[in-house]
Parts: sequence; structure tokens; C-alpha cells
Amino acid sequence: MTGAVQAAAIRRRIRIPLRFADDYSTTATVVSFTGLTDAQQHVAFELGRLPAATPPLVRLHSECLTGDVFGSQRCDCGPQLREAVERITKHGGYVLYMRQEGRGIGLYNKLDAYALQDRGLDTYDANLALGHQADERDYTSAAQMLHALGANRIRLLSNNPDKGAQLARLGITIARQVPTALHLTETNAAYLSTKARRGGHDLLSRNHERAAGPHRNAGPAHLGIPDR
Repeated sequence: MTGAVQAAAIRRRIRIPLRFADDYSTTATVVSFTGLTDAQQHVAFELGRLPAATPPLVRLHSECLTGDVFGSQRCDCGPQLREAVERITKHGGYVLYMRQEGRGIGLYNKLDAYALQDRGLDTYDANLALGHQADERDYTSAAQMLHALGANRIRLLSNNPDKGAQLARLGITIARQVPTALHLTETNAAYLSTKARRGGHDLLSRNHERAAGPHRNAGPAHLGIPDR
């Protein structure tokens, strides 16, 4: 099925000022929706001034309570979200915050998967051992949200090829896939390696085989990624 998604509608827009732990601040318009196929409470954060001449920059960010809120070092989710907010504020676009904890298996199952990882399984095999798919995320709702926002052609801020492939099948034109920075630490190195090796994430092709310092300033120049 290509391009055939049920229409969703904008439910409400609310302006919210944001401030992060490193004191970076911006203002977002948070958009809620009706008619999403999975009935989850996904939201879009509209950031910056939407460009007239180029497609908006869009990040599909899957919820990660441990990383986004509590700063878990087992993953790179928190730093990726922080980076995305600043870059999209600069260029104009949306962060779609998707309620897809643990690549779609939920918080408790993610914690169970962590326990299996502590016994030697990687992040994908742990999900499989629990009876789940390696990645259960479906981006139909994300496509519905983008269509409702009028963002049918986007620049996608992601290293994950599956996001662009799914959105393209759902009628969203990917004008360009823009890589995020590599947020590499000693504690998430194995996780990132597995995402690159088994998930096809584009982490190593741009001279990313290096350690990144702690995420203090999400400015793209600081992170070694050209901001274009």
C-alpha cells in the first residue's frame, strides 16, 4: 500500500516555552491530533519559522522515558532529541514525538530487554527473545500527522533508513535525509554499533568512528555535523 493513509485532523495547538538542562531554550507550538490509526497520543512540536522555499526539517523521535527524561547513558535518545530541537528551531520544522517506547514494545518490556542485554544479548536479540520483533515501530500515524500539518514533502532528520522508507510508502516525499550527530559514549558504544550493523543506521559512513564528548551544546558545529 502506497500513499493510502486515513486522514487525521489537528485537534489543538498550544504554545509552550521549552528549557533544557543545559539552559538552551526555545518555544514550541505543540500540536495534538484526532483520527490517528493507532489511537496513541502522539504530538508534533512545531519549532522555528516554517520555511517557504524549502521543505521543513522533521525528526520522528520515539519516546524514551529513560533517555529523554532521566538521561540514561544506555542509549543516545536524549542527546538526539536535544540536538533535533535546536537544529529544527534554526531551520523550521517539526519534532514528531511518537509514543513508541522501546522500539514499540513498551517501557516494561524494554526494561526486561535491558536485563537480557546485561546477560549478553544485543538490543535486537533481546527483543526477539521476549517474543517481539526486533523493531515494531509503524510510522503510519507519523505520516497522518505530517499530512494533517500540510508537510507532504520534508527533509528527514534521521540516521534510520526504515523511517524514510515507511514514510515514502505512506505518501510523504523525502526531499533529503539529513544525518544526526553521533552521540557516542563508553556506555552506549555497543548499542550504537548494533544499530549500525543490524538496523542499517547510517552512523559510520561519515567518519563517525570516534568518541563524542558529553552533550553540552547541541549546536551542529559543536557536534561535528555540517548544518546545511
